[in-house]
Amino acid sequence: MPSIQRPLSGDVLVFHLASESARAADPAAATRKGPAARTLVKDGPLRITLIVLAPGASIAEHRAEGPISIQPINGRVRFTSGDTEHAIGPGDLLSAGPGVRHSVTSDDGASFLLTVAMPPRDVHGPHE
Repeated sequence: MPSIQRPLSGDVLVFHLASESARAADPAAATRKGPAARTLVKDGPLRITLIVLAPGASIAEHRAEGPISIQPINGRVRFTSGDTEHAIGPGDLLSAGPGVRHSVTSDDGASFLLTVAMPPRDVHGPHE
């Protein structure tokens, strides 16, 4: 089902992560160096994205506006922030605060859930 036709929010959503991983990992994922991603939930400030990294793939250093968590489903990833590296796999959960610069790599390939809690937007702009 094209992503525009599937619900990203609702009272109750159920995902079968093995099936979602297969959908996210398009045929080019095995040869490219970047991630394949599939947004599962986009509801208010909550974003949950399934990310699949092919062997040797990485996500360049960046930061998220809100706090994040990374929960590997299969394989192992290295989360690097500054001079600190955390190797995590299934059964682990990593949390990072808003604005923390980081990169993610996987030597052998992996899939993980990325959860972001977006900060509220000031719709009125800065106060004078």
